[in-house]
Amino acid sequence: MKKIMLPVLFLCSYFLFTSCNTATPENYFDIAVLNCNMMQGFASEGLQRELESPTVQMVNGNKDQVAPMKRKEIIDSKIQFIEPNLEKIKQLKETEDTKDMLHASAALYEYVIPVYKNEYQQLAKLYDDGASKEQIQSFEQSIEQKYFPGFEELFDRLTAAGKLYAEKNNIKVNWDIHTSPQ
Repeated sequence: MKKIMLPVLFLCSYFLFTSCNTATPENYFDIAVLNCNMMQGFASEGLQRELESPTVQMVNGNKDQVAPMKRKEIIDSKIQFIEPNLEKIKQLKETEDTKDMLHASAALYEYVIPVYKNEYQQLAKLYDDGASKEQIQSFEQSIEQKYFPGFEELFDRLTAAGKLYAEKNNIKVNWDIHTSPQ
């Protein structure tokens, strides 16, 4: 009897632990769709405004003294969020139900990451080095013209896949708030 109980107990424990590692539909949706909100404003006025008027940070931990963030820090923080999130997406188990959403999400991340690492780093340097307003605006326009159409297409594809997935899995989402990258 003991010989039978030990394998049965082991098997039950295995199924319990592996079932705990399975992501819920809400987890899939949060990682693949909702986290893309961090990219709002990409190649458009949203990110341009963020770079033009950066948030402030405490100087040397002093709560009474603040200074604007360097634009490089803003772009670096976006990269530090989106790169690990792409890895999370790639680690999610692909199913017939999640396939379109995961592929659309990964494609969007893979589209923006090189732009953040290259063009947006260059733009941040222009800001941080005090380049002329005309030079900055010209560079911003070139980013928008070159990358916004592709971003919008990928974002819309992800939104469509996310809506289908949310509907199939009874995930309540208010899509009318911000479903456009503009």
